[in-house]
Amino acid sequence: MDSNRQHTRLVELARLFLRLGTLGFGGPAVHLTLIEEETVQRRQWLSREAFVDLVGLTNLIPGPNSTEMAMAIGYRRAGWLGLVVAGTCFIAPAAAITMSLAWAYLQFGTLPIVVSLLSGTGPAVVAVMTVGIVRMGKTALRQWQMATVAAIVCALGVAGIDPFLLLVAGAICGLACSWARVFIGAVLVLMSAQIAMFAVATLTESRHSPRLPDIATFFFKVGAILYGSGYVLIALLRTLVSPLAWLTERQLVDAVAAGQVTPGPVLTTATFIGYLLGGPAGALVATVAIFLPAFLFVSLLEPVIVRFGTSPRARRFLDIVNATAIGLMGAVTIQLAVNLSAQPRLWPAAIAAAGIGLSGKSAIWMLIVAVGVTILINLAIS
Repeated sequence: MDSNRQHTRLVELARLFLRLGTLGFGGPAVHLTLIEEETVQRRQWLSREAFVDLVGLTNLIPGPNSTEMAMAIGYRRAGWLGLVVAGTCFIAPAAAITMSLAWAYLQFGTLPIVVSLLSGTGPAVVAVMTVGIVRMGKTALRQWQMATVAAIVCALGVAGIDPFLLLVAGAICGLACSWARVFIGAVLVLMSAQIAMFAVATLTESRHSPRLPDIATFFFKVGAILYGSGYVLIALLRTLVSPLAWLTERQLVDAVAAGQVTPGPVLTTATFIGYLLGGPAGALVATVAIFLPAFLFVSLLEPVIVRFGTSPRARRFLDIVNATAIGLMGAVTIQLAVNLSAQPRLWPAAIAAAGIGLSGKSAIWMLIVAVGVTILINLAIS
């Protein structure tokens, strides 16, 4: 490809994904619809079959699906530079908006009016998680075996088993059921990686004020193992409250809400948390660290996954990993709901938000309804 043609394509990619990253409210499903409309129907950069193949790619590797779609399309359109440009432009608007929210949160989050406003985010997060489980479960848990896997993982999660360990165990089971010949090697690699993760976690647990390398290590680990959807992120971030004690429960819930109300990928929740932990530098480090694995996976694995992504073995592996992710989501939802149960005046907000979500509305509408109902109840009581 000549330099002028590549430059033109890079500019096209930057314009498109900056716009989608700025206007893409509603989560991965909405993002994929918008990307399909722009790249298949309007611009005809890809055939519908090629687009479906790329969707299979993003489902078979860890990371944020819609962001990885942007990266993969960028690679198909303009090579390695296209991958970097498309992915960065899709992430940047949401990260900038989320960082602004984090600044405002630290400046005004303790004021009474802001506390009243944010008190509705707790019910919204519970509702969003519940609706996400229902939607994913309709597809991923149709077989009783997958439902059993999800139930076992949920029970272990409620019992306090490390979520990273549960996700790794799910991946190992998927490999064992799908590719028996590579199972032993994969077990050794994953066990070694998990041991290294626990070693790092042990070092960071002793620091109540994390440094930038600690923030980078934690979020890189999250990005490297995040299967399922952005909702699973909440389960993994729970370790920031316990055992790490870097955040309070309130801060975690508000960070999740910030990721939901901004456009683009939900993983910019990491930007918010990074800002709380280390200011602008912490926000930048957390954002780069959590998305870096996605860039690596797409650039290294796309040729292999595109070739084998529709094979029965790959589908069996994905089924088990998704069931594990749903079980983990269920465990966190139960834990958050238990915390919510001690505040009866927040129940109506959770129920209303769940109803909005089950009717097909996006997470931002669920959050608006939950916050609105909470404010009305607080005004009625006061």
